[in-house]
Amino acid sequence: MAQCFHCKKAIEARYRPGRGEACPVCGSDLLVCLNCRFYDPASYNECREPAAERVLDKEKANFCEYFEFREAKGSGKAIDPVEELKKLFKS
Repeated sequence: MAQCFHCKKAIEARYRPGRGEACPVCGSDLLVCLNCRFYDPASYNECREPAAERVLDKEKANFCEYFEFREAKGSGKAIDPVEELKKLFKS
């Protein structure tokens, strides 16, 4: 299940979205770097796909042919970092 970068809600994605498709919950573009599994702020051009062209605005729809949805990392609700640390250190 994919997850919207903006609202963090899980969205059903059975195929690669078109450039004009938007999240059904918040209306944000879906075909964006921040939704892609190759997005990595620590990588060159913030992308782990070496053949991908540079995209300046990671939150706007683009024409990248290497796009693959990033898998959702939870139930679609926002993660509280303090709670996560408490779980980690069991305090």
